[in-house]
Amino acid sequence: MNALNVGSMTPRHIAPAILLTFLTAGAGAVGGRTANAEPAAPACKAYNGKCCDPAIAAHLPKEAVFSSCGKSDAQYLGEQAAKDTCKYFFKIANEKEDTTFVQVYAPKQKDPGTEPTDPFFDWTRVGKAYVTKKAKTPKAAPMLQNMTGIWYPGKDYVVNINASVKVCSKAQALKLAAKVK
Repeated sequence: MNALNVGSMTPRHIAPAILLTFLTAGAGAVGGRTANAEPAAPACKAYNGKCCDPAIAAHLPKEAVFSSCGKSDAQYLGEQAAKDTCKYFFKIANEKEDTTFVQVYAPKQKDPGTEPTDPFFDWTRVGKAYVTKKAKTPKAAPMLQNMTGIWYPGKDYVVNINASVKVCSKAQALKLAAKVK
């Protein structure tokens, strides 16, 4: 870096020149980092893929799953993104990891409707959301033994949640439904 030639500058130019030199030299730098900088927290804990889109995850943050379903960070394996989807995976004793998740699917929709229209399940209202109540057909019944569905209409989107009963019991899913945005 070139030294300042202060002798050829007027007093009015000296202070800005010194400040510029000071800033570009990394004033306060210690080992390449500024003294008050802190290490950045990891953006997310990815699980077999990439991190979720924050706009999708905002509809049901992992902290809402933790508090509603009685899970902890120690059980949390991470998140996995797909188009308009975020899955939160958990470690549950004696269960396959690919079946222990809470999935948030939030596609944009021109007219999301006000309640679910589903030929396979009856739904019950919980606040602004709806939760699967019972299967309408014998073929759909096994699905409710493993998952609880939550449906939430937004202004220009709809949020569909599939919560493994291994992660979130039916009673806990009712608490989870109240936290969907």
